[in-house]
Amino acid sequence: MKQNFPTEFVFQVTSLILIVIVIQILYSGHIRPTAFEILEAQEIRMGQDPYYVPERSVYVLVRDFEQQVCFILMFWAFGIMGYKAMRAIRERSLHEQDLVNVPEGMRILPEDTRDYARNVQALPADQRKMLLPRALLAALERFGSTRNVQDVSAASRDLCHGEADLLESELSMIRYIAWAIPSVGFIGTVRGIGEALGQAHRAVEGDITGVTTSLGVAFNSTFIALLISIVVMFLVHQLQQLQERLVFDTETYVDHNLIRHMKSD
Repeated sequence: MKQNFPTEFVFQVTSLILIVIVIQILYSGHIRPTAFEILEAQEIRMGQDPYYVPERSVYVLVRDFEQQVCFILMFWAFGIMGYKAMRAIRERSLHEQDLVNVPEGMRILPEDTRDYARNVQALPADQRKMLLPRALLAALERFGSTRNVQDVSAASRDLCHGEADLLESELSMIRYIAWAIPSVGFIGTVRGIGEALGQAHRAVEGDITGVTTSLGVAFNSTFIALLISIVVMFLVHQLQQLQERLVFDTETYVDHNLIRHMKSD
């Protein structure tokens, strides 16, 4: 797993840079100009018709910088979760193969472990780094050295539990992003309320346009941030469930396809 870290780190940095560039182009070229046009048109309509109620526009909801940052974080989290999900799916595909190829009724003796280990070692290098091949090799090596089936079961279980802890710790960045998104939304709320309070004297004079615009910034940023956070957290739990199933299925595979065939002297 440590050898995969630089690749994943490069992916995270590269994806963040690309997402920032694409979102900035989209906002500066389309979203903000469209939002300002809608606001200007609504302001003209309200000046002409005192009973006119402006409709809520998606462009106006997402036009501010806080919402832009939230979308950047959201797509970055999607990219990281997609990378981890694809890696877990590739690892699960190995469970459909018979990597040790032990016929039913055949018993594995400590002297046979090297022969069975060769089948696993013959896998491509990228597959040997996956959890299932590592668990099989650890079980075979432990059986060949200790000649004790209980030690083999403990070694396999400890490796899988360690992998589960590692996968859990790797989700910390995604959980930080999921926490940061509503925090950014609250920053927009504070900024909008602060701007509204700064224009309170104009509201006293009868001009409430600036106050309502600033309050719109506050409420829109919170709304978008919380909505994005709900989606991100749902996908985080789905990814965590996928990884937990991978570890559990690996334990089951090793027990069913290898350990139950072992027989000590």
